[in-house]
Amino acid sequence: MLIAAAVCPCPPLLVPEVAAGAAPELDGLRSACAEAVRALAAARPERLIVVGPAEPARRGPHAQGAAGSFRGFGVEVDVRLGAPAAEAVSGGDGAAEGRPSPSLPSSLAVGAWLLEHAGWDPAVPVEGLGVGEPLEGERCIEVGRELAGRAERVALLVMGDGSACRTLKAPGYLDERAAAFDAGVARALAAADTGALAALDEELAYELKAAGRAPLQVLAGAGAGARLKGELRYDEAPYGVGYFVASWSS
Repeated sequence: MLIAAAVCPCPPLLVPEVAAGAAPELDGLRSACAEAVRALAAARPERLIVVGPAEPARRGPHAQGAAGSFRGFGVEVDVRLGAPAAEAVSGGDGAAEGRPSPSLPSSLAVGAWLLEHAGWDPAVPVEGLGVGEPLEGERCIEVGRELAGRAERVALLVMGDGSACRTLKAPGYLDERAAAFDAGVARALAAADTGALAALDEELAYELKAAGRAPLQVLAGAGAGARLKGELRYDEAPYGVGYFVASWSS
């Protein structure tokens, strides 16, 4: 049964080393994410599942300890899903240190980084699930129900961005529909409204480059009937991309 959830965006820029000189611009977002992860820990789940968008080669389940990396962004930062921060490898020659090849999609690597830096209890099992943007809404709902049934006390960390079309300089350029789409998502997260998330327009989300649509609909399936309360901690669009941070709890 789902007893708690957190929603966070998944730009690699959340990792300060990746953001470099622009890192302070997202300090408020990092703080909100840390608070949401701490709220997850306070719910005392038996199992945490991190869900986020993934490219085809990295979709599907990822076991605890799966490796992720931000070396593709020019920084020597590696993470492991659910591992304590002391066990994450950072810097040096990965091959010489026996560093495993990264298997986590970028979204789950960001999630792993958030867990490490929030001091997630390594005694609480963590697993990941990479979902594809094309996954139909009905299937997302089914997957969410399956995840919620994994244990009596399941928590989700849902990684995903809103539209990428909020400004002229946004990755998807300006689309006048983007603000309304993101506002609807924000309202649904604030109210823990699983019905509204389940009803997100898949085609519109695709056109607006909303990478979080499928993970959010997985959350809708997991949270249906759980009667959780929502709290919206962050709702901004830096760089023209909608970023949300929310907590759902009993």
